Amino acid sequence: MEEINSKQASVKMGNNPKGCPECDSELIISDSHRGETICSNCGLVIDDHIPDIERNDRRAFTQEEKEKRERTGSPISVLLPDMGLSTIIDTNAKMSQRMKRVIKWNSRMSWNKRNLLIATTEIKRIGSNLNLPLRVKELSAKIYRKAFTLKLLRGRSIKAMVAAALYYSCRKEKIPRTLQELVDQTTCTPRDIRKCYRIIIRELELKVPAMDPVMLIPKYSDELGLSLEVEKAAAELLNKFSRRMVTSGKDPKGLVAAAIYLASQTLHEAKSQSRIARTIGVTEVTLRSRYKEFLTFINK
Repeated sequence: MEEINSKQASVKMGNNPKGCPECDSELIISDSHRGETICSNCGLVIDDHIPDIERNDRRAFTQEEKEKRERTGSPISVLLPDMGLSTIIDTNAKMSQRMKRVIKWNSRMSWNKRNLLIATTEIKRIGSNLNLPLRVKELSAKIYRKAFTLKLLRGRSIKAMVAAALYYSCRKEKIPRTLQELVDQTTCTPRDIRKCYRIIIRELELKVPAMDPVMLIPKYSDELGLSLEVEKAAAELLNKFSRRMVTSGKDPKGLVAAAIYLASQTLHEAKSQSRIARTIGVTEVTLRSRYKEFLTFINK
């Protein structure tokens, strides 16, 4: 039985003289939202289609009608430039000119609000294109707001700072997205994004999250059309290599490329070095260098 929202259900003990007809339990739950009376002991639905006579609101048939009849505003969200706390004044033809001027001034944006509007819109756009979860987008917005409050954006691009915040959030939340994927979604150069990333880490005193290259293997294996067996073998190989060998300072994508190349060869699903390097975004020289390191590790 589904868990019933406490705001929409009430527990009545002993009000039903007969109790539950199935188990004689007196612990009966009345769910006014679903119009059901349920025994919490055995789960029997004692009654259903009970009309709700406690509500006197008119029904809303469209989203617009629903929004007009709501007594509360939208929830607070860091993905809105004003956190969803600003007041919107409705307009109509019967308003005085003075009131219309008030509405006009109320709708004007300051530079701070316009800056945050551009940033939050960019976060939502990139997040949607890369299928990032809500927690990543919210963390990115919080980081950007802190950077904006500390005036770290002076002389720097809004989009580069947004991309840097998203890159940090992806690494923090263990979402496998590379810097190049973020670069492809913006007009910024990798150098600008890296510079903003270092500034965020230093000025906000954030811990640099470790990048686990194994998390990138499923993504690239799928793009290369490799089987699940190759994916598992590459992940196992890279895990063993990372535990016993020094990987700091090496491009994670180079390690992933070498692991996938070696696993695909071993399981007779070989892909060319050029295709793997092109798909993952590394040079063939890097792939061969990491591949030799893997062979040395295996032959020890």
